Amino acid sequence: MSNENKKQNGKPHAKNAKGTALRLLGYIAKNYKFKFSIVCLCILITAATSVASSLFIKTVISDFIEPMLKSGSTDFLPLIRAIAWMAAIFAVGIVATYLYNLFMVYISQGILKDIRDEMFVKMQKFPIKYFDTNTYGDIMSRYTNDTDALELMLCQSIPQALSTIVSSIFVFVTMLTLSVYLTLIVIAFLCLSFFLTKFVGGKSRKYFIAQQLSIGKTTGYIEEMIKGQKVIKVFNHEDKNKEGFDKINEEFCHNATQANKYANIIMPIMVNLGHVQYAVLAVVGGLLTIFGSNNLCLTGFTLMNVGTIAAFMQLSKSFAGPIGQLSQQINSVIMALAGAERIFEMMDQEPEVDNGYVTLIKAKKDKKSGELVETDDNTGVWAWKHPHHDGTTTITQLKGDVRFFDVDFGYDKEKIVLHNISLYAKPGQKVAFVGATGAGKTTITNLINRFYDLADGKIRYDGININKIKKDDLRRSIGMILQDTNLFTGTIKENIRYGNLDATDEQIFEAARLANADDFIQRLPNGYDTMLESDGSNLSQGQRQLLSIARCAVANPPVMIMDEATSSIDTHTEKLVQEGMDALMKGRTVFVIAHRLSTVQNSNVIMVLEQGRIIEKGNHEDLIKQKGKYYQLYTGNLELE
Repeated sequence: MSNENKKQNGKPHAKNAKGTALRLLGYIAKNYKFKFSIVCLCILITAATSVASSLFIKTVISDFIEPMLKSGSTDFLPLIRAIAWMAAIFAVGIVATYLYNLFMVYISQGILKDIRDEMFVKMQKFPIKYFDTNTYGDIMSRYTNDTDALELMLCQSIPQALSTIVSSIFVFVTMLTLSVYLTLIVIAFLCLSFFLTKFVGGKSRKYFIAQQLSIGKTTGYIEEMIKGQKVIKVFNHEDKNKEGFDKINEEFCHNATQANKYANIIMPIMVNLGHVQYAVLAVVGGLLTIFGSNNLCLTGFTLMNVGTIAAFMQLSKSFAGPIGQLSQQINSVIMALAGAERIFEMMDQEPEVDNGYVTLIKAKKDKKSGELVETDDNTGVWAWKHPHHDGTTTITQLKGDVRFFDVDFGYDKEKIVLHNISLYAKPGQKVAFVGATGAGKTTITNLINRFYDLADGKIRYDGININKIKKDDLRRSIGMILQDTNLFTGTIKENIRYGNLDATDEQIFEAARLANADDFIQRLPNGYDTMLESDGSNLSQGQRQLLSIARCAVANPPVMIMDEATSSIDTHTEKLVQEGMDALMKGRTVFVIAHRLSTVQNSNVIMVLEQGRIIEKGNHEDLIKQKGKYYQLYTGNLELE
């Protein structure tokens, strides 16, 4: 269950519906004041024309039809003129209604665009931990289902609510001027309808919130199953997955059924209350007409006439109708506010903290002093620009010297997974990590990138504490080739250029040749302009990995991390790739994680990890001589899990 919801009586409820509504109104106040002012003006005009149309019935009956019936006159010209004026007023009301709905569409779509933009921008700044602890489907549901519910409220519920409030005020004042007693009857029915709406709406409210949560859970499960269809079929897991889906779907069905069960009761109640009110008003109005006195009317009539009753009846419809519509919109408002809370909960996540101040710059040697200085030219030399507290600035060439000093780390503060890790990687060295799954190999490389912060200890990069280096600059200096490749919709050329957006076509071709990807790319129908979709599903796993390696090559980073980079490549392809990999690693500091010990034999240092600790270190020959864990792995007496 999301953090924004608490439990009451076993059911989730919104934490701060009022605050959420005010926050949504803040978007209107910020960017759409003028358009919203026009909406309010048009609503006032619409309300005024609605009241005028009801009063016109009284005028027509009392001032034209009754006198004509009594006198027997056949002169319809005054009546026609009055109808013409009323038609003009109706036309104004129609135009005003059209305009406020039109402007509200622009406002609502603009707000949704602003919210989606803000969500996406803020999501880019979330720490990796957020994506580790929230399912893909739940995050996606905030972009889709929750924004859909919000759109319904902004496009329909808000303008209808405003129109209802303004129209009700106009109509209520007008009804009072016609008859106090009949108005009291309307108020009595209004109180009854509010009580019933609150009671039924309160029942549905908590289920609508639960429904939104269920949508996210269901969406996440379906997307996970779609992505893992091959694995599911290989292990004949269809029936088990169906059981899991049935459980989630049953919960979704229950919440949706309960929410809509109560929601669908409200409108019939309101409609039938309206019918009863209409009948009561007709009976009481008739009695007032027959037995009325001066005390019964504010207008001074001795008796209420037929025109006044007809006008009041029409006004009561104009009063009850919008109230009924408002009650109908309550459920969409509840659902929208529940969705908005989930959206704002995501937007309010703490962004990734970056207190670094050391930046990565292009550098060149000054001809006179021989020292490094900052430049805008592409010299191929990179350096760290390190401002100090005394106002001086040091420029240190980026070499790729990475050192760990007594590092402890835990994804959870109470559970440390790395213990007292100390290691060094000198510029140009290849450092390999070997160990069973869960030993901490990938965690170490994640710390180099500062995807997570240390619990204790230090990591220095070219002698600089990495906490002082801006994260963007730190990560720009490190290339990563992961076991799971991620390709994006676009051409092969665009996917390789993802590593360096400023790369020329020739640099892309060179990177592909370095990774031995050029050969298979040239054999594709459109070569480098071949479109990739669905994460490169039209390529083999090995080809996708080759593109990932080429993408890293075009970035030309001084430090590289290879996390099982060749695990998805067959032996023949691995041989082709290894030459390119060796060329790519030349002169760079490289951290390698591999299950195939053949890929790490030429490493300068091999670290053997077990349960978050380095238990052995040395080169291949040294570790073989020690006849410890690495020796057992290499000779086949022990297997990696």
